[in-house]
Amino acid sequence: MVPESIRDFFVASGSAAGALIGLLFVVLSVVSERIARAKAGAQLHRARASAALTAFTNALVVSLFALIPGHKIGPAAAGVAVLGLTFVVAVLLSLIRLRQMRWDTLRDALFLFVLAATLVIQLIEGAAVIAQPGDSSGVNTIAVLVIVCFLIGIARSWELIGGPSIGIGEEVSALVRRDDGAAPGSAREKSP
Repeated sequence: MVPESIRDFFVASGSAAGALIGLLFVVLSVVSERIARAKAGAQLHRARASAALTAFTNALVVSLFALIPGHKIGPAAAGVAVLGLTFVVAVLLSLIRLRQMRWDTLRDALFLFVLAATLVIQLIEGAAVIAQPGDSSGVNTIAVLVIVCFLIGIARSWELIGGPSIGIGEEVSALVRRDDGAAPGSAREKSP
């Protein structure tokens, strides 16, 4: 049973998930031509889009079932977790089959593993809620996992549209690789 204190969270997250799924469809319609032209990376783009849709759909389904009176959140969380895990396995097999599991796709594989870990925890918590419907700790954990799904979906969507990536590792590497180490406009740079 979903405690009253967390119902508003599921109302808000269900609304947000629905809006994000709609925006994802708009993004997919805009980038679909680019994906079709990029034959080499097309499967990787499809994997990113599917991961975002899976994460957002998971958040939507869990949130909506949480709002139905009764003991619905446990079976819903477990069910969509199983479906999501099936998706993750299918994407990994697809990337392996197309030999696209390389070092440059390691980040994408990492996101898939994080999504898989999230779904495994959700499956376990869904089963715990089914076994003990009165225990609200499982419902609270599922609520946190809904937030994690939002973060995964947003990150995958950002990469899908080709948003800029600024990471600490990339910036430190860029600073270390500077040719002369001098700041632009310094005396060292102006001397003949």
